[in-house]
Amino acid sequence: MSEPTGIDALLERVRGGYRRTAPGEAYDAAEAGTALLVDIRYAALRERDGVIPGALVVERNELEWRLDPRGSHRLPEATSHDVRVVVVCDEGYASTLAAESLHRLGLHRATDLIGGFQAWRAAGLPVAAPDQ
Repeated sequence: MSEPTGIDALLERVRGGYRRTAPGEAYDAAEAGTALLVDIRYAALRERDGVIPGALVVERNELEWRLDPRGSHRLPEATSHDVRVVVVCDEGYASTLAAESLHRLGLHRATDLIGGFQAWRAAGLPVAAPDQ
């Protein structure tokens, strides 16, 4: 019997390679300064739903360039391959694939937020209007 294919099977395989982060855990880690929250949602979603205070906004198409500690276009927060990055998308799907890509760059502590921004908001965690 062959291995299942399709996006659901891919997500399952990728998620088996690391431990995902629940909203409360991500909040605690960000508050403690032990994790960097990175919001990869596109502008229309941030404008509609708000942002996570303190999270870096790096749209998905720039993620690898901005977080590679050896890259010429890296953000100041991309200090080493040991940084714990928690990728946040809208519902926790695109962030899984983004976290896998960061793993391939050597960011071995990269993970994603279970349920994405929607789960963060549903948990009653802080949300701000964009540009605040």
